[in-house]
Amino acid sequence: MLPNSPGLGFKPEHFQAIAETHPALGFFEVHAENYMGDGGMPHAMLTRLRADYAISVHGVGLSIGGPDPLNEDHLLRLKALCDRYQPESFSEHLAWASHGGEWLHDLLPLPYTPETLTLVADHIDRVQEVLGRRMLLENPATYVLFEQSVIAETEFLAELVRRTGCGLLLDVNNVFVSCVNHRTDPRAYLDAFPLAAVKELHLGGHSEEDLPSGPLLIDDHGAPVADPVWALYAELVSRTGPLPSLIEWDNDVPAFPVLMAEADRAARILGAIRGQAYAHAS
Repeated sequence: MLPNSPGLGFKPEHFQAIAETHPALGFFEVHAENYMGDGGMPHAMLTRLRADYAISVHGVGLSIGGPDPLNEDHLLRLKALCDRYQPESFSEHLAWASHGGEWLHDLLPLPYTPETLTLVADHIDRVQEVLGRRMLLENPATYVLFEQSVIAETEFLAELVRRTGCGLLLDVNNVFVSCVNHRTDPRAYLDAFPLAAVKELHLGGHSEEDLPSGPLLIDDHGAPVADPVWALYAELVSRTGPLPSLIEWDNDVPAFPVLMAEADRAARILGAIRGQAYAHAS
């Protein structure tokens, strides 16, 4: 299991800074598809990183919610990666990204219906069978709702946990983005979320566009975590206790100290929660 402390998404341009400073972080996350080759500099860096830190592997290519069967070749390469590095966690998105053998280069939403539920559960079962490990499923950032949906997203996720035994990765920024876009209450969403199944948290930045209908938030991972998201995060971990908490910043990647400042802010929030727990225990 990942340590209940902050982590960062690993960027190769930060490798030297990490090697020289050995920052006080609980873990680093890597995107699986960047490490599916056999060798080279990416694996040299990841091997060094793995010697010093816990690792989480985050996939973007399984298309768990897609109508097609899973790509077995991709799944076997994912297994080889997890077997090689033995990460403390593996996660994927509740989304689809391919159709008819064509890769669409996006994480697309899906309708929440009994048929989709069965499809996604079957795909999760297959992933866990091949990998021989429990996977975590991430809640999506969404921009549209489907008329066909008859199951609330939180209920959909809870039922997937019940059917497959998977865990959940709760992306706090995705909650905020989706709820603002759909004009719903993010705190009500978190009240309904199956928090007992959450094993990891994500925090990232978003951008905002002003439309005639109101604000549209885009989960672009290209900015600091917004203050309302930090507030949601603090409220959430006050309920769950400390959890592994990843800072995502994948576009317009800043210098390493900027990322560390975000991780330090998460560490202060987690530290305050631990202090409150200690005070209550005393």
